[in-house]
Amino acid sequence: MIKKSRRNWVSKTLGLLFLSVTLTAAPTLYGNALAQPAPTKDAKATKSTSAKATDATPAPSDKEIADAKTKGMVWVNLGSGVYHKEGKFYGKTKRGKFMSEDDAKKAGYREAKTETSTKAKSKTADTKQK
Repeated sequence: MIKKSRRNWVSKTLGLLFLSVTLTAAPTLYGNALAQPAPTKDAKATKSTSAKATDATPAPSDKEIADAKTKGMVWVNLGSGVYHKEGKFYGKTKRGKFMSEDDAKKAGYREAKTETSTKAKSKTADTKQK
């Protein structure tokens, strides 16, 4: 009788040991086999640099701005979808390029509201109040 109880105790102990080892090791084994390796810092830097390189265009020089004005080109702000014929934003926004006004309209860009018209309205309103 003692032999049977000892054998039963040993088989239960071995069964629990096998079960605990399996449950502990299984997620580790399957997790490593199915998981993708973590991206390295170099891969992240390459992606962000390439994205920035396509978005950022070098700022035009004063000579390029003057040449574009003489040719009648407009400055298209690629971020806002607005083009400028003149003014403080002409050739100055971070993401933009020069193109003809017809090309800008065909591409779906709209003309920017001019600052001079709003200033003129406010001046006329000031003179009426006085």
